[in-house]
Amino acid sequence: MGRCQYRVRNCESVKETAVNNSQSIKQLRERILRGGRVGAALALVISLFGGFWSAAVPAQAFPVKPIRLIVPYPPGGATDIVGRTYAQQLSQGLGQQVLVENRPGAGATIGTLAAAKSPGDGYTVLLGTLSNLACAPSLYPNVGYDPIKSFAPVGRLTNSLFVIVVHPALPIKSLRELIGLAKSRPAELTYGSAGSGTLLHIAGEMFKTAAGVNIIHVPYKGGGVAVIDLLAGRIQIIFDQLPTYQPHVQAGKLKVLAVAGPNRLSQLPDVPTTGEAGMPGFQIVSWFGLVAPTGTPNDAIRRLNAEVLKASETKELKDVLSARGADAAGSSPEELAALIADGVSMCSRVIRTAGIKLD
Repeated sequence: MGRCQYRVRNCESVKETAVNNSQSIKQLRERILRGGRVGAALALVISLFGGFWSAAVPAQAFPVKPIRLIVPYPPGGATDIVGRTYAQQLSQGLGQQVLVENRPGAGATIGTLAAAKSPGDGYTVLLGTLSNLACAPSLYPNVGYDPIKSFAPVGRLTNSLFVIVVHPALPIKSLRELIGLAKSRPAELTYGSAGSGTLLHIAGEMFKTAAGVNIIHVPYKGGGVAVIDLLAGRIQIIFDQLPTYQPHVQAGKLKVLAVAGPNRLSQLPDVPTTGEAGMPGFQIVSWFGLVAPTGTPNDAIRRLNAEVLKASETKELKDVLSARGADAAGSSPEELAALIADGVSMCSRVIRTAGIKLD
């Protein structure tokens, strides 16, 4: 009787060890076999009930702790708002907090590099844009990350279209007339940007090439300063997204000539697309996407992508983005990978052709 109790006590001990330490049945069996006859008996019991004990300690499904979302831009801007809006929706779907960490600086390359160097475990993700993932590597020497090799795409978050905005003092009413005016007055008209190498600058250079005109770039230390000078008539043109300019357009202080994309904007139903206005080859679709450090497990990528797709269909998120001129546009990882590759090709070509350099 005492020997039987000894066996039972040891069986319970073995079971507790298997559960608490998540050891494999094979390793536990080999260790116990070294204990002689009693060990052999215990090994037989474990072989019979090992499947039951393994089922008692299932692997925890991703995620099991909060996720860090690096936004490589300052708080309060359009990119930050997109990041925080998605973070809220993803937190609800994942059952874990998605915590936004702003890491701005050096054209968004500081935060992007921090994400690239983070462990590929699914618990760090990055808000990527056409700027920091596609254009920055062609602008900054030794940027420290490769937009394709350093990241695993999760999914696109938004699409937003650029518009061509002009000061109303220009004696024109259409995009065709702007091009005609620029050709008749080479190197006289000016366009502003948030700085050399920004998307606004690259958009202007793309327009020059597509239209065959010579307009002069005026870089500013931020888009807000450029808007002030556009309103004052010190520059004549800006290529940018609509939300910053919409109040001024509604007040008649600025004019939108065309939408640089495949569709008209609901906010400006009477404004034609560049294709309708005679420039079908000039389109600029900016996007935001979610990426993770390379090496992130596929199950984590799939779970994150599933929640991105769900979030992009919520009315709350759509309303927030629409007010800022963007459309919720979830996608597969493969679709985002194609967007990044196309963006890298486009940015490097424009930057090289135009000889764009940083201020």
